[in-house]
Amino acid sequence: MPQTLFFVTSNASKLAEVSAILAASGISVQSMALDLPELQGSIEDISKDKAKRAAEAIGGPVLVEDTCLCFNALKGLPGPYIKWFMKDLGHEGLVNMLAAYEDKSAQAVCTFAHCEGPGKEPVLFQGRTDGKIVPPRGPAKFGWDPIFEYEGQTYAEMDKAAKNLISHRFKALEMLKEWMEAHP
Repeated sequence: MPQTLFFVTSNASKLAEVSAILAASGISVQSMALDLPELQGSIEDISKDKAKRAAEAIGGPVLVEDTCLCFNALKGLPGPYIKWFMKDLGHEGLVNMLAAYEDKSAQAVCTFAHCEGPGKEPVLFQGRTDGKIVPPRGPAKFGWDPIFEYEGQTYAEMDKAAKNLISHRFKALEMLKEWMEAHP
């Protein structure tokens, strides 16, 4: 099933992670940077809208991704707005959002949307990983990885290959690979 996916992202770390996870399946990923407006709403609605807009913009098939970090004590916030919370508050600010709460549990959610082209309905693939929010540990190289702990280690502390076997992104990409095998 050798294939190339056009992945709409300008995030080099995200591109590297997606490429590493898909490489064993013979799927290569080519990055495309598009500045798309983001709908406000659920992660599913945001992902579908982004995929439709990207497919229209390039006139062909695309893969887009939206990642959420959902704090259970805050009923899912920051959720799909994590990028903006991270930009404005940083790691410490995100951790401090939970200071008044005993519940530090969180869920990392990754939703990929694959759209075959203009006018087509996107297909969603969503992976979730349960963890908790902790003070930053490990290198601050990739988003909120230093504050999301899974089974005793933050994503930032994990070896990349180990993270790529348990992450929310891995789980979503496994679903995408299965779908691609069934829809060559």
